[in-house]
Amino acid sequence: MAVKLRNEYGPVLHMPTLKENFKEKGLQNSSDSYGHKQYPDNQGQEVEYLVTGTHPYPPGPGVALTADTKIQRMPSESAAQSLAVALPSQARVDANRTAPGGSEYRLPGASDRSQPPVMTSVIMEAGNAKNSALMAKKAPTMPKPQWHPPWKLYRVISGHLGWVRCIAVEPGNQWFVTGSADRTIKIWDLASGKLKLSLTGHISTVRGVIVSTRSPYLFSCGEDKQVKCWDLEYNKVIRHYHGHLSAVYGLDLHPTIDVLVTCSRDSTARIWDVRTKASVHTLSGHTNAVATVRCQAAEPQIITGSHDTTIRLWDLVAGKTRVTLTNHKKSVRAVVLHPRHYTFASGSPDNIKQWKFPDGSFIQNLSGHNAIINTLTVNSDGVLVSGADNGTMHLWDWRTGYNFQRVHAAVQPGSLDSESGIFACAFDQSESRLLTAEADKTIKVYREDDTATEETHPVSWKPEIIKRKRF
Repeated sequence: MAVKLRNEYGPVLHMPTLKENFKEKGLQNSSDSYGHKQYPDNQGQEVEYLVTGTHPYPPGPGVALTADTKIQRMPSESAAQSLAVALPSQARVDANRTAPGGSEYRLPGASDRSQPPVMTSVIMEAGNAKNSALMAKKAPTMPKPQWHPPWKLYRVISGHLGWVRCIAVEPGNQWFVTGSADRTIKIWDLASGKLKLSLTGHISTVRGVIVSTRSPYLFSCGEDKQVKCWDLEYNKVIRHYHGHLSAVYGLDLHPTIDVLVTCSRDSTARIWDVRTKASVHTLSGHTNAVATVRCQAAEPQIITGSHDTTIRLWDLVAGKTRVTLTNHKKSVRAVVLHPRHYTFASGSPDNIKQWKFPDGSFIQNLSGHNAIINTLTVNSDGVLVSGADNGTMHLWDWRTGYNFQRVHAAVQPGSLDSESGIFACAFDQSESRLLTAEADKTIKVYREDDTATEETHPVSWKPEIIKRKRF
């Protein structure tokens, strides 16, 4: 600011025309804080000021006139204000930067640059609307969320002897499969909840299961570094996919081609050819365990979330990162893709964040689930479910981010309260049931409350409730 004042205002701030009785001695007596010499105006010497223009020079842009500049032979402030009030409303804004004579004020030597308007509370009239020039922007408001019926627990399925770590529903919607810390994979009848089959073969916790839509295969992975392909016609393992150097935390199948993607604690994700068992690509770049992976037919075809707090969008053909998203401050353990929109969400203890494909443009934060979020799932109706390590489950409206329900189901009798935790959740193919895999060794099944209406369960929504974080 000091440099600007010295360079632009210094040459014209005080320009005296010396007369015969002006004493040179008085010039050296004082100087202001910017190094400009002060000229005595009332010490017996006759001083005549040469004013280059008809507008008073303020000490800086947007600063009121000082006593030093008021001594110039100019209209008084009250006269200038009365003149501005008398002007038509359209010209009131210009009155603050236009000289009383009508000529636009420009800095000397800068004739092509207009002076910024003085920051005063000028009232502008545009039609019938009266807005203050200094009026603050209106805070963003949340649009009214879509009403969703609440979900209620109606079945608890037990049978595993350890934490239930993963869950998947088969494409025909007849049965679902779970993997557990008891090293088994169990297949259950969806309608009755009865156990149909147990598969053994893993030698450590089973961390991921998925059923193929293109072939009668079930894929599983676990903390024993193994990735297995099960033939459900014979209930036997027909392929192993070797390559990961540590526990395999998750897997997903590409929807249109025979490709399997797995993620591991070895900080990599691997792309496998389902038929040949060949490792097509090793996706390197994460600096900590990769906790979740998702595939889609559109670009980017692979999305990973990691304990290094980042999300990466990958080029499947090249096997390289397209985009790295670094907005999260804590581990990203869950990623879910919306079934209809070209968007996705990621879950972390700091926030749930929504993103837009293909470049990972940030949409909004879903705040309030203050826990370690292990799992996310969403249905085509726009109901997003987040399950956490402390056993709480929050349900959100996808479009607005409104949290319309919070659930904390009781643990199975005989379990400790500390065994309350949700590791995985999934909607069935009809999206009428929600299944959760939990730390009390059970699978809980939820469905929509058919008796609920907008009157019995109203949306407690107000336009002004949204608060955007600045940092």
